[in-house]
Amino acid sequence: MPKESLPEEQSTPTEETRSLRILIVDDDEVILVMVSAWLAEAGYEVETCNTGESAMALLPEFRPHLVITDLRMDDMDGITLLKEIQSFNSVLPVIMLSGTADISDAVRATHQGIFEFLTKPIDHPEKLLECVKSALNYVGTSSSEAENSFAPEIIHRSTIMATMLNQAKRVARARSSVFIGGETGTGKELLAQAIHRASPRADEMFLAVNCGALSEQLLESELFGHEKGAFTGAVRKNLGLFQAANGGTLFLDEVGDMPASLQVKLLRVLQEGQVKPVGAINGVPVDVRIISATHRDLEVEVKRGEFREDLFYRLNVIPLYMPALKERGEDIPLLLDHFLNMHAEEDGETMRFSPEALDYLASLPWPGNVRQLQNVVEQCSVLSPSPIIPLSLVKQSLRESENKFQTLAQARKEFDRNYLLRVMNMVAGDEDQAASVAGCEPAELEELLKTHNINPARFRKVVEEDAVEEDSIHTV
Repeated sequence: MPKESLPEEQSTPTEETRSLRILIVDDDEVILVMVSAWLAEAGYEVETCNTGESAMALLPEFRPHLVITDLRMDDMDGITLLKEIQSFNSVLPVIMLSGTADISDAVRATHQGIFEFLTKPIDHPEKLLECVKSALNYVGTSSSEAENSFAPEIIHRSTIMATMLNQAKRVARARSSVFIGGETGTGKELLAQAIHRASPRADEMFLAVNCGALSEQLLESELFGHEKGAFTGAVRKNLGLFQAANGGTLFLDEVGDMPASLQVKLLRVLQEGQVKPVGAINGVPVDVRIISATHRDLEVEVKRGEFREDLFYRLNVIPLYMPALKERGEDIPLLLDHFLNMHAEEDGETMRFSPEALDYLASLPWPGNVRQLQNVVEQCSVLSPSPIIPLSLVKQSLRESENKFQTLAQARKEFDRNYLLRVMNMVAGDEDQAASVAGCEPAELEELLKTHNINPARFRKVVEEDAVEEDSIHTV
């Protein structure tokens, strides 16, 4: 069968086709050569197999966005291959090819969930290419992978996520402050990073701080900086994140947890465009774009008087909302596939969920959002006794995931360690100064440092290196 050239307007690969992978399965070598040539000329990445078994072996490695398969093949027919593909990835679209005499099989294949059934011979590429484009658009592949260069790490195919990311992409070029709402575990920091990368500030620093994870004094020093000797334990000058991110972007996560006194100081920085470190006499001009986020409903907090209204309006210039996973259920199979692929890349072991487990996972509300989903996939991947993860293990992992909410003792331990690390950094490893800042006896501090495996010498080394560097500058 002669090779047909594509029409001139279709011969150049586009951004829509680039990087999209298609697997062709047919025991007819002529069909494989012809169809693969058409698709490759249109810009798709193509692999071919002449048996169903070889196709299934290639799936985990090639990870196609679309499969085109013949119905009639000797080793494994197209219907059987379709079922195997659906077990591997329930949302992977399949186009099936067959002769005109197999109408009943075509109907059966349609009921099994193929995207399209095309009859052979295929003499011209236009119909096939249009069908391929429709299949990829239908499952959102082109928007979620090829066109989503804005935030490729945010895996999705749902309309609600595509709409939100399009909004975020538009606002990235602006200078305005952005406020990201949404539940914990939805990926608000990932979105903030994507906005920074797409902004004119992309070549400058992106810095993030969790406003709910630090004490008031530490958060004030972390954000605004302090002068040497500004308070007990301040043995060296600290620029603070505003000055460190000058020209770039500062992400204030969980800004709703910020103490009232610091809300006032943050508002002043946003109004005046300059920051005044603790202990400083004069302010320092800064040019920083603020992206803030919280799982709280700040409008409710404002009405209760727990968050400043004037600060809220300064932060909430452009509001975005990260949907909860239960609002984007069609993304769950895609996320499952993504996390399993991550496991395969790290551990070299290809896993997949059984059809029953996949259906069960897709039906859950996921109160912990994407973070919880990833934890469950990781646990199942490690504990599964076979490459097919059973429903029983999924239910076990979910029970353990729900029980994994930190106890009060665990939360305190995590806070204590983070607190001690920041204090030791602030006082450059001076244990006496650290004890003074922490309000405890030196012996008690020493015991805490041992408990949390923190070595003060590591912080003193940083100061010594800074001093050497400063001396070398003065001697030039």
